[in-house]
Amino acid sequence: MPFYSEDLIEEVCSKNDIADLISGYVKLQKRGGTYFGLCPFHSEKTPSFSVTPSKQMYYCFGCGAGGNVITFLMEYENFSFVEAVQALAERAGVKLPEQEYSPQMKQEADRKQRLLEVNREAGKFYYTLLRSERGQPAMAYFKKRGLSEETMHSFGLGYSDKFANSLYGYLRQKGYEDELLRDSGLIVYDERRGGYDRFWNRAMFPIMNVHSKIIGFGGRVMGEGEPKYLNSPETKIFDKSRNLYGLHIARATKKPQLILCEGYMDVIALHQAGFDNAVASLGTALTSGHAGLLKRYTKEVYLAYDSDGAGVKAALRAIPILKEAGITAKIISMQPYKDPDEFMKALGSEAYQERIDSAQNSFLFEIHMLEREYDLKDPEGKTAFYNEIARKLLGFTEELERNNYIEAIAAEYHVGYGDLRKLVISAAAKGERITVKPKAAAAGRKKESGIQKSQKLLLTWLIEDTRLFPLIRKFVVPEDFTEGIYRQAAKILYGQFEAGGVINPAKIVSMFEKEEDQKEIAALFNAHVNHIETKEEMEKALKETLVRVRQNGIDSRLAHLEPTDMAGLQQLVTDKRQLELLEKLHISIE
Repeated sequence: MPFYSEDLIEEVCSKNDIADLISGYVKLQKRGGTYFGLCPFHSEKTPSFSVTPSKQMYYCFGCGAGGNVITFLMEYENFSFVEAVQALAERAGVKLPEQEYSPQMKQEADRKQRLLEVNREAGKFYYTLLRSERGQPAMAYFKKRGLSEETMHSFGLGYSDKFANSLYGYLRQKGYEDELLRDSGLIVYDERRGGYDRFWNRAMFPIMNVHSKIIGFGGRVMGEGEPKYLNSPETKIFDKSRNLYGLHIARATKKPQLILCEGYMDVIALHQAGFDNAVASLGTALTSGHAGLLKRYTKEVYLAYDSDGAGVKAALRAIPILKEAGITAKIISMQPYKDPDEFMKALGSEAYQERIDSAQNSFLFEIHMLEREYDLKDPEGKTAFYNEIARKLLGFTEELERNNYIEAIAAEYHVGYGDLRKLVISAAAKGERITVKPKAAAAGRKKESGIQKSQKLLLTWLIEDTRLFPLIRKFVVPEDFTEGIYRQAAKILYGQFEAGGVINPAKIVSMFEKEEDQKEIAALFNAHVNHIETKEEMEKALKETLVRVRQNGIDSRLAHLEPTDMAGLQQLVTDKRQLELLEKLHISIE
């Protein structure tokens, strides 16, 4: 893996203005010296995601996500550290040193990059084989499905040979070792047969991540055989719950929504018909990971699941997941056809666009599906149906939105608006309110103590007003920051001050390898007290914080002092006298 010096990394970061970078992903509005927008890492309606150019940092006060330009790309684009540095260098026009790989370095290179390399080679192998004489079964299949050469090329479609060791031999000839091939999921091993291809005699669909890199494959058997469809197993680079088929193309669509399908051929058929906004989950039900990925690119998803019973159930499962992520869902009706591919062949793209334009509101779709469970010709069944509707309407916490849905349903089912509203009020009185799950982003966050808040405040004030350092250093030393990571950050920050260098909190983030530590460092430099407005209030708050942090530092050292440590005891006596002086002092900020 390439090694880049600290100075080079700092140069790359400093030449990428963080607000300019993030505004390409998130709509930001400026308030003073800080920009705010809706957090791209969790669902929210009120902007709590902040970007501060002076710190070269971002921080979300809602979910705690935070860091610098590198960590943003790592989190948002799922880049490795090296990939993020390279992308930022290219963006800023910084030339990175070329790296020569020895055989040993190649062997020890970043595992993720090597797996991507293996998948790329496999994709080339399948692609070439499809266009050879041996690939005729799959070529005939694709042409029968109405795919053009251009579409097959765009999606990198291929064929896996009917001989079960063709790819294995090809990759071994390319120099890839068995351990890596096993980890790729492309090759299977057993004691009797040794290594052999997972995919053989199948039409191949490369699965690409949003950066158009092959991370896995799907294969449809040619002729008889089970399973009919086979996917790559999950690997270091392939997580089915966090990737969507076709998103590498759909992410750049100019259309206002994304269309979510069930299968590869549905996506391909829609793209060929001009609907370049179609994607599909990878043989699994929709997950919160999928929803989070979709949220990065759209606020509206149209479900184009199969019109059979299984497709309806899948849509009903997907709707609340999308809603939880803050995505509006609508349902495209394919009746009387089963799926988009079948619909397109029968009626064409204009008719499909009409279905998109008339797509059904997801809540009304849920009500229509609910209707099937009740006998509306029976008064008792009808009453039970309306009571169930009332209970579901309680899921809308905003009164205006709830009343709009009451009005829509009352009109469609010919029931009085006032009568349905009374049922809703009655259901609420009975305690039947549907509880909304807490946002996953906020779950698991530890409640911080008062002293942690004080230490965070002091570190934030240090970087926001560097004039405070001589005053703070006089009374508080890094050892007074009793939390481990707080103390590390304080030592680095004090070192930057004392070296007379530029104060660079974003650089401190890069010094920590763990993602949790990087987020915690970002939080340290983004603490605020809402009620401070005047100079006098700031002076009072600063003094109280200094006293609290210093007193806690003394108490901590006293608790860990060895009885025989006379020098330490003498230092504590000096520290206490200094603290008494601080308590009597009037602090003035000029």
